[in-house]
Amino acid sequence: MSIVVTGATGHLGRLIVKALLRDGIAPNEIIAGGRSIEKIADLAEHGVRVAHLDYEDAESLTNAFAGATTLVLVSSSEVGKRAAQHGAAIDAAAAAGITRIIYTSAPAATTSALILAPEHKETEERIHASGIAFTILRNGWYSENYAGVVEQARESGVVLASVGAATVASASRVDYADAVAAVVIGSNHEGRTYELSGDVAWDFAELASTIAELTGRDVVYTPVSPEEHHAILVSAGLDEATAGFVVALDGNIRDGLLGVTTGELGTLIGRATTPLKAGLAAAL
Repeated sequence: MSIVVTGATGHLGRLIVKALLRDGIAPNEIIAGGRSIEKIADLAEHGVRVAHLDYEDAESLTNAFAGATTLVLVSSSEVGKRAAQHGAAIDAAAAAGITRIIYTSAPAATTSALILAPEHKETEERIHASGIAFTILRNGWYSENYAGVVEQARESGVVLASVGAATVASASRVDYADAVAAVVIGSNHEGRTYELSGDVAWDFAELASTIAELTGRDVVYTPVSPEEHHAILVSAGLDEATAGFVVALDGNIRDGLLGVTTGELGTLIGRATTPLKAGLAAAL
C-alpha cells in the first residue's frame, strides 16, 4: 500500500500524515504532497516521501501519484478554484491507476445550502463518476477556525457575530485527521459517506465564556444583524466581497447548517471529539 496525501503543507494534511505514521503506516509508504517541499522537509527527515504537488500543475500530479494506490484528497483552500483543482487530481489519480480515493468534503455537500458546499458537491460527483473506489468524509467545522476570534476578543472583550442563538458542532483538526487515518487503515469503508462533526454543539455565548477562560479577561457575545455585521466588517477594512462571505457563513450557522451532531466522528476515531476549549487552547 502506498498513500499519497495532498495538501501536506497545510494544517490538516500534515496532521493526517502524522496520524498515519502514529497508527503504523511505514514512512516510505506515505507520499506527502505540497506546493512547497521546504515546508515538509521535516517529514522527509522521518522517512516520508515528499513530492511537489500543485493541483494546477498536471506534471506534478503525475509525478506525485506515480506508484500510489490510495489518494487522500485534502480539499484545496482556494475557494472558487476547488472544483477544477480537485477534478484535475481525480483525473490524474485515474490515469495513475490509483484504486481508492478518500476525500475531505463539507457537511451534507450534495444537498446543503452552505455557501461552501457547491464545489464539494461537484467534487463528490466527479469522484463517483471516476469509477474509483471512494470514501467521502464530510468534515464539519474546525474549532481552530475561531483562533482569530480569540485574539480579537483578547483585545476587545467582545465576540461579535450575526449567528443569533445558533450552535456549531465543531471538532479539532486532529479529530478529523484521525478519522482519515482510521479509514485508510480500517475496512468496510468503501462507497461510504460519513457526516463528521463534534460531539457537542456550542453557541456563541459559550464561545465567549470559553475565550474568557483562556484569556483571563471578561468576554461577551454581542449578536448583531447581518446588515450591521456587514457594515462593521467593511468599516474595519474588509472588502465588500470578503465581508459578504463572512456574513453569509454566519447566515449558514444561523440556519443551523453547522450545528448537527451525528456521532460519526467519535465512532470512527474511537474516542470523544476534542472539546472546544481544548481545541482552541491547542490552536493558540
